[in-house]
Amino acid sequence: QVQLEESGGGLVQAGGSLRLSCAASGRTFSSYAMGWFRQAPGKEREFVATINWSDNSKYYADSVKGRFTISRDNAKNAVYLQMNSLKPEDTAVYHCAAKGYRGTYVPTKESAYDYWGQGTQVTVSS
Repeated sequence: QVQLEESGGGLVQAGGSLRLSCAASGRTFSSYAMGWFRQAPGKEREFVATINWSDNSKYYADSVKGRFTISRDNAKNAVYLQMNSLKPEDTAVYHCAAKGYRGTYVPTKESAYDYWGQGTQVTVSS
């Protein structure tokens, strides 16, 4: 069982940066692939970024590639999403998710993940 809690959201102007954090409970955090998803008002939840358990495999949605960076610190049971050059279309509730898996595969589908956080709001003003 893993419990996830996101933080770091807020209001930022276009072009600005935010760093989201996701704190995980449990002693086996290093056995989980981690992902970030987002859901804008009136839209489906969409994939943003994912990282495997050992931090040697990452994958990004085309819409954030080159602007967002996912990272993790297994010693701190945490995963991060550094978001730079933010755009109004990045406005959404951002959720972290965990999948019990130790391999190079990095899941991008929502249905692949076992545990979810409640989310943190990111609002980018124009």
